[in-house]
Amino acid sequence: MNEKNTNPMIGILGWEEGTEITLSQLEEMPGNIANPNTFDFPVLYRRVKGANFQTVVKSPNQKVLREMIKSARQMEAEGIRAILTSCGFNAIFHQELSNSVNVPFVSSSLMQVPLVSLMLQKDQVIGIITADQESLSEDHLRAVGITDDHYPIVIGIEHTEEFSKICRDAHAVLDQEKFINEVVEVARELTRLHPNTGAIVLECTDLPPCADEIRASLKIPVFDIVTLTNMVYKAVTSA
Repeated sequence: MNEKNTNPMIGILGWEEGTEITLSQLEEMPGNIANPNTFDFPVLYRRVKGANFQTVVKSPNQKVLREMIKSARQMEAEGIRAILTSCGFNAIFHQELSNSVNVPFVSSSLMQVPLVSLMLQKDQVIGIITADQESLSEDHLRAVGITDDHYPIVIGIEHTEEFSKICRDAHAVLDQEKFINEVVEVARELTRLHPNTGAIVLECTDLPPCADEIRASLKIPVFDIVTLTNMVYKAVTSA
C-alpha cells in the first residue's frame, strides 16, 4: 500500500449483501475489483441497497439508481476524488451518475472501448466479454460513447459451467481455476470467430482475475475495470 496516500481517494459502489445472486464467490478472487488486495492503494467500498444481478444486469432499476446517486454523493462529501462501480452494466446509468457528483465517475470498464479503438488499426476489432450477452444492449454501449465505428464484438460467459453454477446457487463452491480456464476459452472462441480482434475489453468486473491468462493465451492487450481504476487513481492523486 502506498504510505503517502493512507486516506482512500477512490470509492467503489458495490452490490448489496445478503441476496441470492451476489456472486460473492467471484468477489473473493484475487484481482477482483471488490477485493481490496487487488490494489496497492486504499479504496473505500460502499454497498448499494437494492443493487444485485436482477436490478442492475437483468432489469435496470431506477430506485437502485437513486440509491447509487445517494451513495456517490456521500462518498464525494467524505473526500473521495473518483468513484467507480463493481458492475459494468451500470453503463446504462452513466449520464445520470456522472452528472450527480463533481468528481470523475466511472460507471463501467466499457468506457475504455473508444480509447482502445484509437490504439488499433482500422481493420481491427475490439472484443467485449460480458457476463450476459443478451442483457448487454445497444443502450448500454451508446451511454458510454461506443458507436458502430468502434467495431465491438460482444460475447458472453453466461453459458460457461462455473459461472452458471454460482448464478443458480449462491452457496455453490466455485472452482476458481476452472472458472478462469472457461473464460479464457470464451476469449479464444471470440478470436477464432474474429481473427482480426486487436484487443479485448472485459465488461464484467468479475473477470480481471482472468485477464493475465487471456493475455498470455492470445498475445493481445486486455483492458478491464482494474486497468481503468489504476489509471483513474493516478489521474486524481499526487505523491
